[in-house]
Amino acid sequence: MMNDDSLHREQTQDKQPGLEWAMERKPVFIRSSYKGSEKLRGKVALITGGDSGIGRAIAVHFAREGADVAIAYFGEDTDASETRELVQDEGANCILCSGDVGDVDYCKYLVERVVQEYGSLDILVNNAAEQHPQDEITDISEAQLEKTFRTNVFGYYNMIRAALPRLNDGGRIINTSSVVAHRGSHHLIDYAGTKGAIEALTKSMVQSLAERNITVNCVAPGPIWTPLIPASFDEEKIRKFGSNVPLGRPGEPCEVASCYVFLACDDGSYMTGQTLNPNGGGDF
Repeated sequence: MMNDDSLHREQTQDKQPGLEWAMERKPVFIRSSYKGSEKLRGKVALITGGDSGIGRAIAVHFAREGADVAIAYFGEDTDASETRELVQDEGANCILCSGDVGDVDYCKYLVERVVQEYGSLDILVNNAAEQHPQDEITDISEAQLEKTFRTNVFGYYNMIRAALPRLNDGGRIINTSSVVAHRGSHHLIDYAGTKGAIEALTKSMVQSLAERNITVNCVAPGPIWTPLIPASFDEEKIRKFGSNVPLGRPGEPCEVASCYVFLACDDGSYMTGQTLNPNGGGDF
């Protein structure tokens, strides 16, 4: 879905988690051929990091399946506003709430706002993340380590703890991990550590929530073309991004979002404690 020439034109960015509007070759967030079938009709979904990349793709797919959506994001107002318009174009409602999932009070406020606006909460998607490549573990500062874990791990804990009192029985929690949780990454050591922690959290939540029929699952994407990539790597790494997997290319957000639809709807009702791996075969 992506050719080499388009990758070569991509510019790097100096802001995490990246800006989709500034990307020269935009990610594909949904295919025109994707037909919704009301799999999520009447549901309310809260998506962190929902303004762009995989989060945007999830939001638009959920909306096409009939869900109303709330998007948590971290300051990317232009991207968030565009995603809201895309969701509304699908005939769904969408609210935006900017803030830091590493802040416990923000997470509590976010959940309460969703319930106040929509009256309920059925699906929590923990997707917000950041990464800061370093060649050596000794190059990872205490500040970077703290920031990465606060967003990628503490943020997931914060959101789950805030949501559980409000999440409907039979609800869904879907966490975003990464292929690096399974194969590691020499230049994303702290990030890989957070993703491993997310998968352990996912499995650990299963038994305690089974009596409420709440499923907890994970999606671990491989190299996906999102704003996080030009915000993380230099031009040389961007040129090679995704070329090392068996399919030989990076994936698109639309190729990941359908995993979240499956786990959020009745089709995935017997899945819990599991991880889906849309990674182009690159899990080794």
